[in-house]
Amino acid sequence: MKAPLLILGATTPIGLGVVQAAIEGGRPVIAVSHDEAALAQLAGAYPSADLQLLPASLKDDTGAAELARALHDLDRPLGGVVAALCNGTERGRLLDQPVARLRETFDDILVPHLAAARHLLPLLAESGRSGGYVLIDGPGGEHPWAGYSHRSVGAAALRMLARVLHDEARVLPVRVQMLSVESPVRTDANAAQACSQWPSAVSIGRRALAMIDRRDSEGAAPLVHCSSGCSDSDAADAAHIATAPLAAAIRDATHGASKADIADSLLTSRCLQDVRTLLDTFKFTVPSKEDFPHDQS
Repeated sequence: MKAPLLILGATTPIGLGVVQAAIEGGRPVIAVSHDEAALAQLAGAYPSADLQLLPASLKDDTGAAELARALHDLDRPLGGVVAALCNGTERGRLLDQPVARLRETFDDILVPHLAAARHLLPLLAESGRSGGYVLIDGPGGEHPWAGYSHRSVGAAALRMLARVLHDEARVLPVRVQMLSVESPVRTDANAAQACSQWPSAVSIGRRALAMIDRRDSEGAAPLVHCSSGCSDSDAADAAHIATAPLAAAIRDATHGASKADIADSLLTSRCLQDVRTLLDTFKFTVPSKEDFPHDQS
C-alpha cells in the first residue's frame, strides 16, 4: 500500500492542483489547510479517494507542532511532503511603506515554511521511506517584481531558506527541494482568460510528484525551475519557454492584483500573443534582381 502524500496548503490554487495530480496517480492524500470550509469542499470533490483532512495553522511553531502530533497519532508513515503555501501580497514599494511591512511579509512567506520544516522533516525521516520534501513558490524570487517589492524580497529569502534546508536535511536523510514557478498559472478561477502556454496547477502538481519520487530530470538540485517540465504537453512547454519574457511581464496577473487589473493584464498578454502568431504566418524574403526585370541599376 502506498504511503500518503502530505500536502500543506491543499486549498490554495496550486495546492488543489497537487491534490488532483496525487489522486489521479492513485496516491493516498493527507490534505492540510487552515480553511476548514475549503477542506470540506475538497472532500466533496473526491468522495471516493483516499483523502484525509487535517485543519491546521502553520503560522508559528505552536501550530506546526500540533500538526506533527496529529500526524503522529494517525500512525501513517508519510511518503512525502509538498508545501504549497503560496501567499499573495499587496502592491507597494519598499520605500513607501514602514519597515514593519517587510517584517509582516517575512511572517507571511518564510515563517510558515520554516515552522513546517522544523516539525515535519524529522517526522518524514522517521517514516524510513526516504520521502522527498518539496516547497512550491511563485514569481518574484529571481528578478525584482515591479510593484510588488515586498514579495520579491520575501520570495528571494524563501529561495535561500530552501537551499539551507536542503543542506541541513542531508543528515536526516530527507531530500528538500524547491519548485519555483516564475510565470502565471492556469487555474479553475482564471481558465477563461488564461493563456494555453501557462502551466496548469495540476501540471505543477505532477512535477512536484516527480520530484518526490526522484523521477525529475533535474535530479537532486535544491532549486528546480518550472520553466521546463511543468507544461501539459511538450508543445505547450516549448511555447511557454519561447514566451518566458512575456510571462514575466504579466506574472502579476495571478498574485495580488484586483479583478480589473487581472482582466487588463490577461487581455494584454493575449493580444500580444495574437500579434505574434499573426506575424509568424508571414514569410519575409529579400528580393533579388530577377524580381525587378526592368531595373537596370
